[in-house]
Amino acid sequence: MRSTHLPGQRNPLSARTGDLSRRTLLGALGIGAVGATVGAWPRLTGADIPGRSSTALNVAILGTSADAAARQALVEEFTSLHPDIPVRIQAIQGADWRDFFSKILTMVAAGNPPDVVYVATEGAQLFAEKLAEPLDPYLTRDAADIQEYFQDVHPSLIEAFMYRGSLYQLPLDWNAANMYLNTSALQRAGLDRPADDWNHDDFTATMRAMKSTTDGSFTPYYWTNRLFGGVVPWLYANDTSFLTEEKAAGGDWFWDRFYGQDPTRAQRSGGYLWEAPNAEDQRVIETFDYLRELVAEGLGVRPEGGGGNALVGLFASSRIGATPAGGYWVQGLHEAGMGADDFDVQFFPRWRTQRHQFGAAGYAIMRTARDKDAAWEWVKFCASKPAMELAIPSPNTTPTRRSMVNQSLYAATGPEHWKVFYDTLDRFPTSGPIPAPPQQAAVETALMKNVSVAVSGSSAQVRSAMGSLQRDLELALRSK
Repeated sequence: MRSTHLPGQRNPLSARTGDLSRRTLLGALGIGAVGATVGAWPRLTGADIPGRSSTALNVAILGTSADAAARQALVEEFTSLHPDIPVRIQAIQGADWRDFFSKILTMVAAGNPPDVVYVATEGAQLFAEKLAEPLDPYLTRDAADIQEYFQDVHPSLIEAFMYRGSLYQLPLDWNAANMYLNTSALQRAGLDRPADDWNHDDFTATMRAMKSTTDGSFTPYYWTNRLFGGVVPWLYANDTSFLTEEKAAGGDWFWDRFYGQDPTRAQRSGGYLWEAPNAEDQRVIETFDYLRELVAEGLGVRPEGGGGNALVGLFASSRIGATPAGGYWVQGLHEAGMGADDFDVQFFPRWRTQRHQFGAAGYAIMRTARDKDAAWEWVKFCASKPAMELAIPSPNTTPTRRSMVNQSLYAATGPEHWKVFYDTLDRFPTSGPIPAPPQQAAVETALMKNVSVAVSGSSAQVRSAMGSLQRDLELALRSK
């Protein structure tokens, strides 16, 4: 049955979007995203939006109508358990997560917010600070119901959604920046799959061997200019980042209750904080210079903005030797014609550390939700194993539940070493989330602006670009 309203919680019908001004909401995305938002305003505020006046629980996801339809079995199962809670999935198309968040913010400012939003790590702190309802009282009340979920999910994934001592989302899928390898390229170079503890020098040698045994249409290393899978995994491996990383106090109420016996309990916190730039750190400069050398030697491309999906065809046609990506690539490579033995995956190369970067996603309850209890029932249901098995029937992402990352999930697709996906957290428990403060959009814009410049010239140009990035980040982090 649906839970009763929590003591002390605001009446769900009393929430008012007027508490959040349009200027505040759009400012949260930074100057670079406002233009896209303004251009979308007429469409997003029009009366033609499905469900505008609906009494159903409105759940917003990044995707197309086909993505919404794919969740129909999930909705039907939820409705069978909660017939008093109608649910409508609203798919919102976007070029990336930043574009999606921009549209959600515009909907809120227009007085037409969804009740629940599927939010990735890139927007977790933006939502926690401005839009989302903390789950703390629900978790405390329904601890017995939700304990099984936490027993099956690595605490690093949970900590990524803690913000200043409160938990805002239950992550359902995640992906680390592992290294995908084209096995035919390795074979042509006379190489075996690298060892688990390979380092960045081994990586360079592998890329050189691939380059020497292929023609000019082949690129040994392909990477993108964005927060996930770009320069950040290399920074993490070199024990640094372009933002200072700290951890907030608090969260003991949660960790003691749900992860008290976990061997990493002592390192858990109230969540990550990225509040100052660190672009001129010597290790940051060193990392950028290493990538510059890869580009200069023809071992890697100059990165361009955009997601990794565009690379699937290039990789499947054996025109790329290696690229960082997560488990979300597996199904795409399979559908592109790659067999289980045509590609493999390995941990990201070690440098000073072998700490990995990861991103995750889960549902956030909006502060403006008309019925937060109903929203919580949806969130809790979606975190159950039966619901997650309905939502993730194939390896187009990595489930957060350890028990679901198994041989049967990868039997038809590969790769052979699929255990790398979850072993990334077990082997390297200090692996951390995408560095995404509430000003994530402005921060990512600043990073992307300076990455291409940094890796396109001399070592002196790297230092100059890092100085520029430092100044841009200072401005970005001051934006509200």
